[in-house]
Amino acid sequence: MRNPIHPVVPGNDAAELLQKRALAGHEHLEAWRAGTADEIAGIRRLVHESWQRSANLKANPDVPEAPLAMDRDELEEYRRQHPLATIMPVIKKLLVQPSHDSGLLVAVGDDVGRLLWVDGDPVMQRRAEGMMFVAGADWSEASVGTSAPGTALALDRSIQISGAEHFKRSVHPWSCTAVPFHDPDSGAVLGVVDITGTETAVAPHTLSLVEATVAAAQAQLRIERLQLAAAVRDKPRRRSAAATGGQALYRNSLQLLGRDQALLSIDGRTVSLSARHSEILAILGNHPDGLSADDLCAELYPGEGSSVTLRAEMVRLRKVIQELSPDAVPESRPYRLPVELLPDSGQVLSCLQRGAHRIALEIYKGALLPRSEAPGVVQLRERVSHLLREALLSDGSVDSLLKYAELPEAKYDVDLRLAVLKLLPPRSPKRAAVVADLERIDRELQA
Repeated sequence: MRNPIHPVVPGNDAAELLQKRALAGHEHLEAWRAGTADEIAGIRRLVHESWQRSANLKANPDVPEAPLAMDRDELEEYRRQHPLATIMPVIKKLLVQPSHDSGLLVAVGDDVGRLLWVDGDPVMQRRAEGMMFVAGADWSEASVGTSAPGTALALDRSIQISGAEHFKRSVHPWSCTAVPFHDPDSGAVLGVVDITGTETAVAPHTLSLVEATVAAAQAQLRIERLQLAAAVRDKPRRRSAAATGGQALYRNSLQLLGRDQALLSIDGRTVSLSARHSEILAILGNHPDGLSADDLCAELYPGEGSSVTLRAEMVRLRKVIQELSPDAVPESRPYRLPVELLPDSGQVLSCLQRGAHRIALEIYKGALLPRSEAPGVVQLRERVSHLLREALLSDGSVDSLLKYAELPEAKYDVDLRLAVLKLLPPRSPKRAAVVADLERIDRELQA
């Protein structure tokens, strides 16, 4: 059986037939966009599902160019601070340099599908500008539909897309291979590495090459982080040159999901916060423009909140963060965070926004600060949980729904299990376990 992530290798009868059927599928795009298209024989299932997501996300196959997401100044600043910047020498040595005379392009994008670097064959670069396959452009499924970079991020797996399998018609002359890039510590998706060109871009050896390059780059990022951590330990009270230069190795993060006390990571150093400090950072992270003392009290304390109590908590929180990084100490008037934090809840929402519910489910470790009664936390917790559940019910696979059903918040979710039964074939061995679970719910609720 052919591995479903690969297209048929171009240059043979099977490949030509695949392209003809993909082109035939494009003749029925109005049905796709209306959600009434049936599965077309000969089109790979992952392509069919990606076309459905693309149509649901309102991607337009007739607009030839991808949208530009960042101008030059924004792009330069964003690239400079991004963790992938530090591994670009590895990418250039293993992929970019060999591609200059090979008719191939190498692109590196972030976790939401925006291309940060595009390099390779100069002739192909000029051609690719016509469809805006350039640094700063958005190549997520939500923007351009099915493509290797966007679909690899949506599925969190290596992908090859050939010719007319692309959703956007202007991309039909191109083929591409993409591999997600994972954080070597947390496992979160940091971005994607892509090779784009003609037929050789989807050869089996191309996929192996990109996967090997990503593995080497992830290992290099891990080594540099270990070196940075050693430098910080050696000089804990001084910001050494090594530490300062290595800040781009990390995304400052806040882990809130499935835990009562958040983990705050800044510049590669991590601390467990108290429950109250976890609530404060969760709320401030959800309000990047800041909050007044009265507004933060209202978000933090059920009923009447005391500004005096809040000030005391902020003094203690500032001392904790001061130990990690003086630059990250929260400001006042309004209360706000001077550095960007990447909450895991924000990653989930970002994934859901671009239709990548599988990645969202991988990141989602459970309810956000589940014991917190702070109004702002309760509201954020309910929003993240609700949007994830709705995305899975509308577009989730059986495996995704069953994985979600294992979470504490889904213990009594009857509708979720009924949705699983609708998707399972009549003779599936998984049906018995789902039915037994429904019977368990009925017994416990009646008791």
